[in-house]
Amino acid sequence: MAGLFLYPKRHLRKLIRDGEYAEAVKYGESIKGNFERDHDFMFIMGSIYYMVEDPKSALAYFERAASLGEDVETLKLKANAHLELGDKDGAETCCIKILKIDPKNSEAQSLLEKLEAL
Repeated sequence: MAGLFLYPKRHLRKLIRDGEYAEAVKYGESIKGNFERDHDFMFIMGSIYYMVEDPKSALAYFERAASLGEDVETLKLKANAHLELGDKDGAETCCIKILKIDPKNSEAQSLLEKLEAL
C-alpha cells in the first residue's frame, strides 16, 4: 500500500489501465497540487479527460502540459480537443506547431489540409 503514496503517477496509470476512469479523475484531481509543473502528469490527466469525453477539461490539462514543453503527442491530443470544441483555429495552430517539431508528420499535415479546406 505504501507504493501508492510513493508513486502516485504509477497508481494513476494503473487506474487507467484497469478502465477505472472515474476513479482516475477523482484521484488525479486530489493530487494535482503536487504536480503543477509535471508535464507527464498534465498529459496523463488530459488524456483521462479526453477518454471520458470531456474535451474542455482535457484541453486545460493539455495546455498546461504544452506550456511545460511542447511535444507531438500532447499537441495532437490538444488539436483533437480543440476540434471537439469546434475551435478550428486552435486545431490549426496545434498542427502548425507539430509540423515545426516534426515537418514530416503526415497526420498533422493531413488534418491541416482538411481544416484549411473548410
